[in-house]
Amino acid sequence: MCSSVDIEIVLKSHSYLSKSILIAKVQSYLAKFKVENYLEKNSIISDFSTEEDSFTSLIHSIVIGDVSPIPVNILQYGKTMMEFSKKGINANIISCNRVILLHGPPGTGKTSLCKALAQKLCVQMRDVYSSGVLIEINSHSLFSKWFSESGKLVTNMFSQIKEICENSNLLVCVLMDEVESLAHARDQSISGNEPSDAVRVVNAMLTQIDQIKKCPNVLILATSNMTEAIDLAFVDRADIKQYLGLPSVPAIYKIYHSCLVELLKANVIKCQNEKFETVNINRQPIQLLDDMQEHSKQLIKICEASVQLSGRTLRKIPFLAYALFINGTKNPDLRIFLDAMDKAVEKEHQQRKDFKTRK
Repeated sequence: MCSSVDIEIVLKSHSYLSKSILIAKVQSYLAKFKVENYLEKNSIISDFSTEEDSFTSLIHSIVIGDVSPIPVNILQYGKTMMEFSKKGINANIISCNRVILLHGPPGTGKTSLCKALAQKLCVQMRDVYSSGVLIEINSHSLFSKWFSESGKLVTNMFSQIKEICENSNLLVCVLMDEVESLAHARDQSISGNEPSDAVRVVNAMLTQIDQIKKCPNVLILATSNMTEAIDLAFVDRADIKQYLGLPSVPAIYKIYHSCLVELLKANVIKCQNEKFETVNINRQPIQLLDDMQEHSKQLIKICEASVQLSGRTLRKIPFLAYALFINGTKNPDLRIFLDAMDKAVEKEHQQRKDFKTRK
């Protein structure tokens, strides 16, 4: 909340104004304070120049679809967007809103991929932008209990972002997670008799997206688990609409393999042969693997049983295996741990089945 001293300063500095204008000035001040307070409390601003190591680690942990660490086409799209913008391509002739929408089931790496994409763009475009920031917006926090206030918060928030974009040497990436909260389909809101404030929020956001594209150094990254709930006008503004599905068996193998290597490195589990090889399961059918790759055979079977699990869940399986099925054994052998992982996968499927049955 604003202090009484702050309000007093505003009142004194505008004491010569009429009452109606004075009220407007105070309201404007309060609105600006709200947004600054919102950005401070409800968004995360990451400076890539100081957090490169953490983002680089994140990049290498992402596994999407065909096990490519970062989908090259999405990165190339992003680079092209920013290059067109920097070179002043007329947006009325060649349209580019610099909006990327990643959608798909929960836990498939959409948010992580957005962060990685922002980091990669910042690194690869250092000849154009000396540094970069990632502003993460908590969409749910923009909704106010006061009627018509939410639309104003959205407008004021984008105004603050525009001020950051005034530094032309700064690459500004704005991450809007679960964007359906802000861009909820207006036809559903009207037909469902939802408050008109929700419609105002969508209108405000669409207007601000149209305006902020005038800033050549801003890129908007959005994610959604519920594409059917997103307003079509927002979808139309997205230059890229990339679906991220559940991991395939090769992708699952790579995720599990990285987890096991980490546990072996930390001496949480051990491998008697002192060797745990990775295999290209796209090229080597399981029946052709030699005896030295017995662990890999077992791991592939676990991967096949893990289909339909999200990447987020897959990275929990080793923890669940150790917590629930090792039974206090210290430094278990890899073979024992793989058996525990198999049980953890089976338990996860059973819990999901039970959850669906009870609904």
